[in-house]
Amino acid sequence: MKTKLLFISLITTLQLSAQSYQKIHNNAIFVDTHNDFLTQTMEKGFVFDTDLKGITHSDLNRMKEGSVDVQFFSVWSDGDQLNPYAFANRQLDSLDAVIQRNPSKIIKVANTKKLLKTVMQHKIAALVGLEGGHQIENDLDKMEALYNRGVRYITLTWNNSTPWATSASDETNPEGSKNSEGKKGLTVFGKKVIQKMNALGIMVDISHVGEQTFYDVIATTTKPVIASHSSVYTLCPHKRNLKDDQIKAVAKNGGVIQINFNSGFIDPSVEPREFAFIEKHKAEIDSLINTGMLSYHAEESMYKKYIAESYELRAPFEWVIKHIEYVIKLVGVDYVGIGSDFDGIYQPPKQLDDVTDYSKITKVLVEKGYSEKDIDKILGGNLLRVLKANKSK
Repeated sequence: MKTKLLFISLITTLQLSAQSYQKIHNNAIFVDTHNDFLTQTMEKGFVFDTDLKGITHSDLNRMKEGSVDVQFFSVWSDGDQLNPYAFANRQLDSLDAVIQRNPSKIIKVANTKKLLKTVMQHKIAALVGLEGGHQIENDLDKMEALYNRGVRYITLTWNNSTPWATSASDETNPEGSKNSEGKKGLTVFGKKVIQKMNALGIMVDISHVGEQTFYDVIATTTKPVIASHSSVYTLCPHKRNLKDDQIKAVAKNGGVIQINFNSGFIDPSVEPREFAFIEKHKAEIDSLINTGMLSYHAEESMYKKYIAESYELRAPFEWVIKHIEYVIKLVGVDYVGIGSDFDGIYQPPKQLDDVTDYSKITKVLVEKGYSEKDIDKILGGNLLRVLKANKSK
């Protein structure tokens, strides 16, 4: 009888715990600062307001199902894109079309006041992040035009440098590009870009930038910065991640670091195993490239073809929590959030298959004893604080 009562008590406790974390998750304003679905639209023709379960990490209905309240959609192109400003506007057109078709589900917002109103209406608040400063084509007027279309952060560089800022990829490569002044970091014009962003109310995003660019930004900006989709270098020494001194500098600046889900950015064992996987299937990849397929699409197709192999390349779910907790232990709970990089990465961690799985993070944070107040900060409150602090005067 005692055993039966203990079993019933255990079941009840588990049920209450499940209700508790789900309630906390639903009550929080969940913000994801980096989703690359617009690239899926441009390159593969996927339409966001259709059912894409099992095909992409995201679609509109699954985002609603996952209790996403605020989504920054990434506008991206690589450094070889012709007319990148026009290409950026085409991506914005595709997002606007989805929003126009679904006014009861998603609204583009320009500020925290409208954002909060939209969330209260149980609609997704859509904002835009420009991933790669080359898309402004060295023209501050074009940057302002993109701001007027909803851009609220700019990742200063992608892997390619601009004439005015050097990327992490180039700064860590002895043969990498320098800026137009022949150095690493920001040029005089690059500092004007930061000043213009501060004046407009565009958050400065230091994901993808090199260390010299990072510290030049910290010395130049008058507003808090974000790392829209980066993780912790000490845990996973990848050039895209932030070292401890950088994390401390972001915290001192009042900014926030949004943890990236890319398995190779969070688990140090993944990248060498990915290299081996790509090498194993190199002949097949090269054959696809020879047909005209983009190299990264050819690589991605291997992950989808060899499902069992690729599954084992995914980081354990616990690594996401490790990165979140590392930032908390180093600088405090006020400086960390979520920047998934869904639909811009091949392999998210295990258990985080798509945008319906965010509450699993909340569940673990509850189990670890974090207060509802602190969980609210991690899930979105910290980012909203930085967004509000960047508001133009």
